[in-house]
Amino acid sequence: MIHRRRLRSSWNRVDSGELHQAPRQWQSWLSDTGSLTQKIERAIGQKLEVVVLRDCRQNLNSDESRYFHFNIKRCRIREVLLCANGMPLVMANSIIPGRSSSGSNHEVLRLGKKPLGAVLFAKTRMRSKKKPLREIARLDKRNILWKKCFQQYQKLPAVSWARRTLYQLKGRPLLVSEVFLPALLNYPNN
Repeated sequence: MIHRRRLRSSWNRVDSGELHQAPRQWQSWLSDTGSLTQKIERAIGQKLEVVVLRDCRQNLNSDESRYFHFNIKRCRIREVLLCANGMPLVMANSIIPGRSSSGSNHEVLRLGKKPLGAVLFAKTRMRSKKKPLREIARLDKRNILWKKCFQQYQKLPAVSWARRTLYQLKGRPLLVSEVFLPALLNYPNN
């Protein structure tokens, strides 16, 4: 009998009960199903600044590639800081497979300094009626995403909370991870 090793992931579905392990002040940020960009902009009363840290092609790790059924090895990776008045609030890591940014999505995903949430939550683009897969995680120095974020943002706390969502843009998958930074707690979470 052949035994396959299961992938170990620090990510858990929002509805798994793991949400209640998160500190109370992060729970509504982690579980919110709307646009994080819009929610933060309402809280801060202004548009977010987007600082693009990286936008390049890169190989995926096995935890990331499982969202694409392991048939994709290399994708466009876009890492940004969402800031208010120069203060980073969220670090976002988006994985965009080549097929997802082709065809009619090509122009849409030429983002520049525009937040991806503005594209994903535009009423004309969100076609899927299906609820996107959303997971949360407590990240620490052992986690791959934490290490990747720390390379770009050395002020990342030793323990951080994050969520990631598998969105569909015109039927094509995009995986977005959002790491919440302590300055976000300076704003009301409605």
